[in-house]
Amino acid sequence: MTDTTKTIRPFRIDIAQEQLDDLADRLARTRFGTPLPGDDWASGVPTSYLVELVTYWRDEFDWRAQEKSLDTIPQFVTEIDGQNIHFLHVRSPEPDALALVLTHGWPGSFVEFLDVIGPLTDPAAHGGNPADAFHVVVPSLPGFGFSGPVRESGWDTTRIATAWAELMSRLGYHRYGVAGSPEPGVPVHVRGVRLHLHPVHETRDSRCRAG
Repeated sequence: MTDTTKTIRPFRIDIAQEQLDDLADRLARTRFGTPLPGDDWASGVPTSYLVELVTYWRDEFDWRAQEKSLDTIPQFVTEIDGQNIHFLHVRSPEPDALALVLTHGWPGSFVEFLDVIGPLTDPAAHGGNPADAFHVVVPSLPGFGFSGPVRESGWDTTRIATAWAELMSRLGYHRYGVAGSPEPGVPVHVRGVRLHLHPVHETRDSRCRAG
């Protein structure tokens, strides 16, 4: 019998129109606070900035255009450890490319990596060396984007790393690199690690020394 929980299914973003209408209605009913003297960033987010942002979001931002653009990227979902996991999977035209997992941070989303997918998967088309190509996998962390909602607590870095290792195994990758922020944990079979915005874990002793 086939284990359907390991099935990888194609995914397309298709937000219901009633949800978009509800958002537009709530944005139209936004009540802004009275601006503080000066209304600048020294005291927090300026009211004038929020008014401009909400106005743009309500009247100019075209979600359907964004949705159409995002749906040009190969997207999939699968269930791992009881959790629905959404991910992008873009293979390089270079047959010897190494697989690479890109993990977004807290908060964040897979959208952070859209601009680098092309140069990473097809460097030759962007003036680079074909030998530097990668097959790119960009999962959405549990509870973020379309990897949700979470069904239970406990999704720490170790559990996420284990889930990513299972995902890569299902995709047929047994050697790969990882990159991301914050540190997602490093599963076995990893050939290289690149971290950005490395988290700093403050301890009581470090606070005492700093004081």
